This record gives sequence, structure tokens and C-alpha cells, in this order.
Amino acid sequence: MFSNLKQLFNRSNKDLRKRIYFTLFCLAVFCFGSNITVPWMSTVYEELGFLEIFNLMSGGGLKSFSIFALGVSPYITASIITQLLQMDILPYFKELKEQGYTGKQKINRITRYLGILFAFIQGFAFTIAYSSANDVMTIIKTTVVLTAGTSLLLWIGDQITKYGIGNGMSLLIMAGILQQLPTTFATAFNSLVLAETFNTVVGSLLFGSFVIIYLLIIVGMVWIQLAERRIPIQYANRTNSAYGGHQNFLPIKINSAGVMPVIFASTLIAIPVTVVNLIKNQTAIDFVAKYIDNTSLTGFILYILLILFFGYFYTFLQMNPEEMSKNLSKSGAYIPGVRPGNDTIEYVSNVLSKLTIVGSLFLVIIAGLPIIFSKFSGLSSAVTIGGTGLLIVVGVAIETYKQLESSLISRNHRRAIKR
Repeated sequence: MFSNLKQLFNRSNKDLRKRIYFTLFCLAVFCFGSNITVPWMSTVYEELGFLEIFNLMSGGGLKSFSIFALGVSPYITASIITQLLQMDILPYFKELKEQGYTGKQKINRITRYLGILFAFIQGFAFTIAYSSANDVMTIIKTTVVLTAGTSLLLWIGDQITKYGIGNGMSLLIMAGILQQLPTTFATAFNSLVLAETFNTVVGSLLFGSFVIIYLLIIVGMVWIQLAERRIPIQYANRTNSAYGGHQNFLPIKINSAGVMPVIFASTLIAIPVTVVNLIKNQTAIDFVAKYIDNTSLTGFILYILLILFFGYFYTFLQMNPEEMSKNLSKSGAYIPGVRPGNDTIEYVSNVLSKLTIVGSLFLVIIAGLPIIFSKFSGLSSAVTIGGTGLLIVVGVAIETYKQLESSLISRNHRRAIKR
């Protein structure tokens, strides 16, 4: 790891360093903007409940009602919808998916437009639910500013993806969470140690347990992201390999979906919370708090089921067994003891299903630990969501490092060939 990082400072990797500096600059712009409050609005002081996930992803922008208060959460909602539509729900989206790179570009464009639409809807909902705005013009002005802020973030995310390092949207989410993590630990320390809820010894032990749980999340997420099952493969022509020259195995990650199931599940649960706060019906608010909020038993079960569902959904969306079988055949490769074609598709599907069960269950355990701990210790929802945030941060950081490492290896290979 450190040897790869040292290579960044080589003279030959100057353009890669520029990409990193550009990424850091874009993230700095986001962090700066998340602290600029909409001029005519006031800070939100009340408890947001499960909507704390939006506040976390926006770097605290929702509570401060900043120009980036919505973060990229509308884009995540739009992404969930467009990816679901690709699962044979609408023939148009299925055709786009089969068009390869061109189709993917069109889907991304549709997702961005949908994201801006959802930004307008969410901005309108948050303005009515959590602001002191009473007149129509103030509500419209605030909604437009919040929508423009999200549109700018979507553009910044695209620029990071094109000219920087890593996935732009994921890095923006990670930057927002990192801004709030110190606040999360400070809140936990104040609630457990300094407050009079527990005596000093018990409070210190609880805070120590809190820190240990967060460390377990980091270790567990690193392990689950790096663990893989290697399927042995052989080549009829060993010089012709789509998977890296003479490599004799096909690596499949235990958790191919990464942290996307957690992000998707958190976003979906937050939607009804947003709606009931918009209509301000106390019966509906009580129902959501009792049955949908993940601090309740039914809400926690729903949260777990959504993570499991999106774990399967996203894995098979990213790792299509049929496409993997075609790629193996094109490269003259086969799995020993398994016939090419349908038998290979069935074999890979079975392996993916088993790995997804393990990966999703492990993800559920890691995501559930902070919620269970906070339930028994009486910590606020902001601290509970912090565990989910750390999970996302570690996952995105690992994926970004892998992309950086891949770029370095690719450049080294190209230089070796030129010599």
C-alpha cells in the first residue's frame, strides 16, 4: 500500500497527482458550500430523526439550511428508480442497458434530470417542514436555491469522475460524512460521560464500547470489501485473456455491491419520513416513528430487509452471470468441470448467490451494531446514523484506493512496454 502511495510522488505520475489535487479542490468547495446558510433562512435546531442521514451526507448542511442542504440524496433516489427500471420493468430502459456505453450515458443523463426533479420536490418539502418561511415567495426562493445547490453538486460530482479520482457522487457523500464524524463522537462523549445520565465509570465504559464498535465497523468493512472467492479458470490459448494475461482464476468479491445497499436502504426509509413532515399530520408522524423509523423494531427489520434486497439487486446488476459467461467464451476461457454456456451461467449464479448471502448478512451486522448500541444507551439518532456514515466512508475509501492503485499499475505496465 505505502509503496504504491510513494509512486505518486514520482515525476512520471504528475498528471495523476493533478487529478488528486483537483478532487481535493472539488471536495473543499463542497465543504465550504455546506456551511453557507441560505441568507433569509434560520438554522434547524430540532431533532431530525432518520432524516439525520440526509444531514450527515450533506455535511450538516440540512440543519444549517445551507445551499447544499440536500446534498446528492435526490440523485441517489433517482439512481434507485432508474436501476430498478432496468430490471425488465420498462423495455426502453432494458434496451438502453443492452446498448453498452452509449446506453449507459443516456441512463446517466436521465438519472441526473430525475435527480434535479427530486431535488425540487425535496427542497420544497424541507422548506415547508423545517423552516420558518410562511409566504409563498420565500418558499419558492428557498426551493430554487436548494435545487440549484444540488444541481451544482451533481456537476461537481461528474467533474470528479471525469477529471479526478474515484466516483464523484460517492466521494461527495464521504466528504459530508467526514465533516460530521467529529460532531458524532463529541455528542456521544457528552451524552455518555459528561451528562448525568450515567455515573462517570459506567459512562466511560459505554463510550469505550461505542469507540470499539466503530473500530469493529472499520475492520469488518475492510475485510468484507477485500475478501473474494477465486473461481479457477483455464485458457485454450493462454496468451488471450480478458482477465489479465496468464491469470488462472476469476475473482468475485464477497460483497460486490459495496456500501450501495446501505445508502439505498437509508434513502428509501427517509422518504416516508420526509413526506409525513411535509403534511404535518400527527397520526402519520406517529405511525412512521413507530413502524418505519429504524430505531423501532419493525423499522429496524425493514432496514435489514432493504439492505438484503439491495445487496442481491445491486450485485446481480453489477455482476451479470450471462455477460461473464460470454466474456469467458470470447477470451477462450472456461471453468474446469463446467460446460460453457448455460452451465457456466448457472454455476456463476449459484456462486454469486452464496457469496451475496454472506456479504449482505455481514453488512447487516455492521450496519445494525450502532443502532442496537444507541437503542440501549439512549443516544440520539444523529449518533446512530453516524455508524452508517462510517460504514459508507470506509467502503468509499477502499474503492477509491483500489482505483488509484489500478491507475498506478496500469501506468507502470505502459511504461514497461514502451521500454
